[in-house]
Amino acid sequence: MHTVFSTGDGAIVPQQTVELIAAIGHAEITGISDHFDYLTGPVFDTYEKTVRNHGFKLGTEVDGYRWVKEALQYPFEYYVYHCHNTDADYKGAEKLLESGKPVIIAHPQALDTDLKRVSPNALIEINNRYVFRYDWRNYYTPFLKQFRFILSSDAHQPHWLNHVVAAYVAKELGVENTIVFH
Repeated sequence: MHTVFSTGDGAIVPQQTVELIAAIGHAEITGISDHFDYLTGPVFDTYEKTVRNHGFKLGTEVDGYRWVKEALQYPFEYYVYHCHNTDADYKGAEKLLESGKPVIIAHPQALDTDLKRVSPNALIEINNRYVFRYDWRNYYTPFLKQFRFILSSDAHQPHWLNHVVAAYVAKELGVENTIVFH
């Protein structure tokens, strides 16, 4: 989930607060993963405290290799990673995986991620926002036995508390949603 901590993301609405997500209680386990580039410096302490005070997992969405080294210096429990189709970004995914924490490859179709170059230790996101913009069946089918998958709304409007489209695609592909934290 993204919240109002992703201050520069135009798809975030003012109602997307950590407090509202906690009040709705839409999932058994929820991770908050705002964009890392909005969390650096003094805002991080407020972000961490707010997320943890509501019992959520503390994550972040890292936009490629250029942010990986800095993101690894913060106490995140998991990473959502933009792996663009570049050598540097595939190396960035490996660096994050070396942390031993879950790494979710975010919307790989939209970023032209070559899943043949991604470690099978990474989790692959299937989300509402992008899945129908691409030929998801042909894209994911060769990798169904190689990866575990995460279903997501991609935390953007209009369905930021819902992942029914992703669930439909997963059912069609015959894959299950991976529960990362128990």
